[in-house]
Amino acid sequence: MTTQHSGATPPHSPRYVDVHILQTLPFSNVNRDDLGSPKTVIFGGSTRTRVSSQAWKRPTRLAVETRIGHQARRTRRLPLQVAKNLVERGWPKALAELAGMQVIISTDSKLDLENSDTTASLLFLPDDAAGSLADIADQHRDKLEKVLGTKAAAKPQLPKDAIHDILRSRNGSIALFGRMLAEIPGAGVDGAVQVAHSFTTHSTSVQADFFTAVDDVNQWADDAGSAHMNTGEYSSGVFYRYATLDLRDLARNVADPQLARELAEAFLMEFIQSLPPAKKNSTAPHSIPDLVHVAVRSDRPVSLAAAFEQPVQADRTGWAEPSRAALSTYAAKVNTLLGDSGRLHSAHAGVDDTPRGALGNRVESYPALVAGALDAAFPGNGSTAS
Repeated sequence: MTTQHSGATPPHSPRYVDVHILQTLPFSNVNRDDLGSPKTVIFGGSTRTRVSSQAWKRPTRLAVETRIGHQARRTRRLPLQVAKNLVERGWPKALAELAGMQVIISTDSKLDLENSDTTASLLFLPDDAAGSLADIADQHRDKLEKVLGTKAAAKPQLPKDAIHDILRSRNGSIALFGRMLAEIPGAGVDGAVQVAHSFTTHSTSVQADFFTAVDDVNQWADDAGSAHMNTGEYSSGVFYRYATLDLRDLARNVADPQLARELAEAFLMEFIQSLPPAKKNSTAPHSIPDLVHVAVRSDRPVSLAAAFEQPVQADRTGWAEPSRAALSTYAAKVNTLLGDSGRLHSAHAGVDDTPRGALGNRVESYPALVAGALDAAFPGNGSTAS
């Protein structure tokens, strides 16, 4: 399917930045299912270890927020946040709790309270939203004091439009990752980032690890021995990771082209470097990608996941090298089928210097790889490439 272009976007302007990553994870379990086992997927008739998109997206988002200084919070406890803010300003607790409820009641919408300090919907707001809502309550404190303890306390008392403006507010994190909030008109944000579930390029099986914990106090007693025994489940392998950044959606969410470029850089760098933290204390699986390929396209995003529909077979070099070869071989076929017109930029960097022409020019580092992609994605907006 070919993406339709609006009149405002020339057909060969940069539209998507595709990021393809091969990363080897050692014995680990960075994303568990409800039973504590590594998540899996059957692909190409074989079982692979899988890491869900949300499991990789969250550490990426948190790292992006740290990098750009735009914090956002996903919470159902906005009324509690507002109440705590007001208590810190010296408000009586009961009045502060009423104000927290009122910032939801006064929206006069389908955004409901589940109880006095929790919303039924999960909200995603800039970090300063609770303080801004507390400011509104502060400006109408007299009105809230009059209705405290009366039936009128259950009716809207704060200005709806002012509250809606805050609930519609966004920052860089929200512009990148989006927000679903159908209850407030105009509050939803189509995220510019799309992240696929990662999976191993080869078949895997769960590996059990029997472990014990020794009771340090009783180790000299007659019954010295294990105080706890259990079994953990892990796997290892080479993962294919893919994400795409929609430059049109990013421009729609961020008016400043320079800020849009900064957000794109933050996402690309942190997606390359991030790792889900589950079981990190017992496995420390802190590897880096073996290979990163970035393409800037004008036509449509292109995943190369089908390169691994036939599971890679390990040889004397393991799975990593055959996986890199399979990705390059499949990319060459895709490039032939789609032609060159939609591919505006293509480059790669990785742990070896094997020629991989189908993945574009080879650069020496991941920062240089990102810089080159940004120059292609934001032409005329300041070069960062060395």
